[in-house]
Amino acid sequence: MSAKNLLVELFVEELPPKSLKKLGESFAEVLSARLIAQNLANADAVVKSYATPRRLAVRVEGVFAQAADKSVSQKLMPVKVGLDAEGNATPALLKKLASLGADAAVVPSLRREMDGKAEALFWDSMVTGATLVEGLQLALNEALARLPIAKVMTYPDPTGDGWATVNFVRPAHGLVALHGSQVVPVSALGLTAGKVTQGHRFEASTETLVLEEADSYARQLETEGAVIASFAKRRDEIERQLIVAAEQQNLQYIQDDALLDEVTALVERPNVLMGCFEEVYLEVPQECLILTMKANQKYFPLLDAHGKLSNKFLIVSNITPEDASQVVGGNERVVRPRLADAKFFFDQDRKKPLESRVLGLAKVVYHNQLGTQGERVERVCAIARAIGQQLGGEELARQADQAALLAKADLLTDMVGEFPELQGIMGRYYAQHDGLNDEVAFAIEDHYKPRFAGDELPRNEVGICVALADKLETLVGMFGIGQIPTGDRDPFALRRHALGIIRMLIEKELPLRLHDLLSTAFGGFADGLLTDAQAEVETFIFDRLGGVMREQHFTANEVEAVLCRHPQQLREVPLRLIAVQVFAGLPEAAALAAANKRVGNILKKVEGEVSRNVDAALLVEPAEQALHQALSQIAPKADAAFVAGDYTASLQELAALREPVDAFFDSVMVNAEDPALRANRLALLAQLHQAMNRVADLSRLAG
Repeated sequence: MSAKNLLVELFVEELPPKSLKKLGESFAEVLSARLIAQNLANADAVVKSYATPRRLAVRVEGVFAQAADKSVSQKLMPVKVGLDAEGNATPALLKKLASLGADAAVVPSLRREMDGKAEALFWDSMVTGATLVEGLQLALNEALARLPIAKVMTYPDPTGDGWATVNFVRPAHGLVALHGSQVVPVSALGLTAGKVTQGHRFEASTETLVLEEADSYARQLETEGAVIASFAKRRDEIERQLIVAAEQQNLQYIQDDALLDEVTALVERPNVLMGCFEEVYLEVPQECLILTMKANQKYFPLLDAHGKLSNKFLIVSNITPEDASQVVGGNERVVRPRLADAKFFFDQDRKKPLESRVLGLAKVVYHNQLGTQGERVERVCAIARAIGQQLGGEELARQADQAALLAKADLLTDMVGEFPELQGIMGRYYAQHDGLNDEVAFAIEDHYKPRFAGDELPRNEVGICVALADKLETLVGMFGIGQIPTGDRDPFALRRHALGIIRMLIEKELPLRLHDLLSTAFGGFADGLLTDAQAEVETFIFDRLGGVMREQHFTANEVEAVLCRHPQQLREVPLRLIAVQVFAGLPEAAALAAANKRVGNILKKVEGEVSRNVDAALLVEPAEQALHQALSQIAPKADAAFVAGDYTASLQELAALREPVDAFFDSVMVNAEDPALRANRLALLAQLHQAMNRVADLSRLAG
């Protein structure tokens, strides 16, 4: 059966720019998948997605006008239910056949076949393949229904009498469906498919475009309609123009994938232009200027070779006039008040010392169960002081306390009120303006870090203390009032806070015990304010840690072997995992892991506590004597390596225990009838178990 390429386009009013890429991808994926499911296209059909501010479209290669007929074998019912004693159809069988569009005439052709223990009736029939009109209508309906639309609009049905309405993300004005050069008569959103679309609002050569065929779509739009239909192609063109324009000024534009996607969704025919602003605005922190240009105006700021903001920026225009000066001038006039506002806020904020704003935090509610931001700051200060004292003594504790006190003060500044994304950053600038040293100032900015996966960590010890304190306070506070993340719901970003704590403890190799940190954090809250949720918080952190380690290509068994021991210094965890990984590769590993599991099971069944004191005089069997001797020689070496932090060497020492352990279990009865012998052998196994499980629970490596 011959196949042709299919094009479907929905022409609409301007779509939400932040959603356009996903809308285009979803439209193409669902529509093509539905065609493939109906055998109207092959599974390997090439699918091309198009998305512009005013259209969603898809081209599917090799689509059939009608799907091939296919044979279907359908189980009806057991023979004893469908046929009576004379072999005639029962009412139940006739009713079943009627529901399938058949009648008694097909009964002689029904096939009998064993189905389990009973014989069943099967009907073999040929199903006519779906036509493209039928199949595309179903595919189009499903593609539109499954678009990831946050909020729909209601507008009058274009074919109605004024009372009927349509619900869609934006009003739709045109529908194209071409199979080769033939229109496929489908409909959607009150529109009937044709072959006419529209190009650029201002720069198209004709008001409407009559498409020749499916394959001419992108070409005609670009040449006649002045529209680059492909989202990816349009994005690449914008990026190319940005690079060229920046290089001409010996500058570089700030790369931002989210902004590039959004700008791509705002234009149909990109034209990059350069604007500039007065240098006086460069007195404002560049983070403020960059944010206002990117967030409010969708401009690309330009940096010099040293990463310093210049007074030039790039505009992505949707038109290409002969004289671009008016477009550039208009954009410069628009951005100037934004920059002036930023300068005004910055100048006004600096008239008051940052510390003078701290008292105002007592009037800002943090959480109705946890009090104000002022109370929260007091708790963070206490935790930060304790961490600083442990990491660096009195001076670090003093600086951490000062930084923690000021860390939230910029929330009350005009600049952060206008641009919440600048919290911390503005606190750093204002602290430096007040004459505070960089250790404290940068800690104010950095205490929010890491803010996302892959973000950098605080750059100094003071920042580490305050960042840990801030995240610990949030974590234990929320757990203490029962605000625990469930499923995908994590409104207070507690998973992110836990991951931040993990990263700082490991990557900065901090000699801090997790249990002690959590105790300090819980101790910062007033008595009775929280429930005792320390165990739950610790488990939560270890769960996140397990995920992090598995992402670093350690196996689930290796991770479980280490984390089930709940090592309190998280900086040790990667080293322990490496040691376990090396040990697992040894030829002795499997046997020792299995033996360790067996030892653990034996000890679990013993009632009461098992002593680890072995009486050498009661070692009567040669195998238990050999194990005791080997353990006496090997365990001290393994322990010494463990204490020195050489976990790989510690586990490698244990490999020599394989033969005496195997011999012990082959020839020694642990549960001897003599109570003294039994207790002594259990003590020997307890010593063995302790020696083998300091780095990790090796039994978790057993199959």
